Amino acid sequence: MDQLKPSPPNSSPLTPLGFLERAAVVYADSPSIIYNSTTYTWSETYRRCLKMASSLSSLGIKRSDVVSVVAPNIPAMYELHFAIPMSGAVLNTVNLRLDSRTISVVLRHAQSKLVFVDYQSESLVLEALSLFPPNSDRPLLVLIGEDDESGIRPSENIYCGEYEEMILSGDSSFNWVRPETEFDPLTLNYTSGTTSSPKGVVHSHRGTFIVAMDSLIEWSVPKEPVYLWTLPMFHANGWSYTWGMAAAGGTNVCLRKFDADAIYSAIRKYNVTHMCGAPVVLNLLSSIPDGKPLERPVYILTAGAPPPAAVLLRTESLGFVVSHGYGLTETGGLVVCCTWKKKWNKFPAAEKARLKARQGVRTTGMAEVDVIEPESGKSVVRDGKTLGEIVLRGGSVMLGYLKDSEGTSKCMKNGWFFTGDVGVMHPDGYLEIKDRSKDVIISGGENLSSVEVESVLYTHPAVNEAAVVARPDEFWGETPCAFLSVKDGVIEKPTEKEVMEFCRARLPHYMVPKTVVFMEELPKTSTGKIQKFVLRDMTKAMGSSRISKL
Repeated sequence: MDQLKPSPPNSSPLTPLGFLERAAVVYADSPSIIYNSTTYTWSETYRRCLKMASSLSSLGIKRSDVVSVVAPNIPAMYELHFAIPMSGAVLNTVNLRLDSRTISVVLRHAQSKLVFVDYQSESLVLEALSLFPPNSDRPLLVLIGEDDESGIRPSENIYCGEYEEMILSGDSSFNWVRPETEFDPLTLNYTSGTTSSPKGVVHSHRGTFIVAMDSLIEWSVPKEPVYLWTLPMFHANGWSYTWGMAAAGGTNVCLRKFDADAIYSAIRKYNVTHMCGAPVVLNLLSSIPDGKPLERPVYILTAGAPPPAAVLLRTESLGFVVSHGYGLTETGGLVVCCTWKKKWNKFPAAEKARLKARQGVRTTGMAEVDVIEPESGKSVVRDGKTLGEIVLRGGSVMLGYLKDSEGTSKCMKNGWFFTGDVGVMHPDGYLEIKDRSKDVIISGGENLSSVEVESVLYTHPAVNEAAVVARPDEFWGETPCAFLSVKDGVIEKPTEKEVMEFCRARLPHYMVPKTVVFMEELPKTSTGKIQKFVLRDMTKAMGSSRISKL
């Protein structure tokens, strides 16, 4: 039997970069990228990426150097997901909506050697670099120009080139740098940093390969889809669909910025079949007055926060086919999905939306998913009620946090990744998130889920956005405080009392918000998540609600 034992790892480790090489053969003349009046084929994209990788190598970029990108969803951003690691470097996509101070922290922590910066973010990055300590090493810049903004700044020695010029000067026969092992780092992604300093999440070639393939399989993505980029590529690398679209030979429709009209226009113009987005995008699409149903179905994958069933119902009524999943920056993409069962199709629309609002079961590429009791570490009862922490184990979980062994050891224990998310397990084995651990409200000894209260608030016909956080209370300890924005066009805005009465008819007494605050728009992160830490600060400033009884 000895001859059947596996041989040592060979010289061709798994890497998602190979998807592009294959696409250049299988889908050579098929469109790879569409952006305004520009269209590339997969063979052209492969050549452009090889040339850029060649130019990076000529600049002295070598294996394991970090190269950062600050850009929106434009062709260069897509190409750099391949070109940077094809030079041997580690890709670091930076959230372009961060302030200069945070970007400075990220670039210094990552020790970036080079930064590709879109012309619209140029001043932001220059400000970030000015915040570096004196005499410290600073990365060089490559400007991604557009229209009359192209061209390097000759008076500034901090610039080492311009994007298109680097591609023109590159070698299309460049022998791209393959990883030495499957566990070599491929990407460095920083968490949103809404509650603390952002952490650098390191993913390997192997982990990214797994999650990219797994995501295509779970979502049943066919060959040659038309994919609309509404999800930021800087956010967990577009949930790894940047590489996945190359594997499927898809057409990447890029948008520098978008609103509901731009999305619907792109869907009609390019016959879009697939798109991804946080629940805020679903809300955007389904809140247009007199919205007309789509001519053909568009498959949309949502994650990032539990989508209210009411929003799911409105979105699907317009012709979108919504799939719902769960993942984190630390997993590189979605690793739990609400896998749909045919027998559920016979249920009423409201019941289907309720089922679809659950996060679901592990994807085929994820080894294990569980909800455990914090004290005992045992699995919770599968009753859909007992709360516990969600833990994950599988090949796409990060290698760890960069330069943060303590932070890594806190969340990685005995092979499990502890997410910090609170959820329940239903009798059918489907997971449902109830809250972040820090967002659970404890009122009079009762643990209540802010997500459950928000789901009810979203069913109110006037509510556009809803978020519920704890407000200090002298008697109860904490009480729910609801922050709401109202839909455009609503003539009679509800009062605080009317909102409370609406919830009282649909929720247990202790879950009804005791305070309601109306805002023009709720504060959000760059990826569309409502910033509850901002709202918690507001409730602390309000002081105790001083409600002793109802």
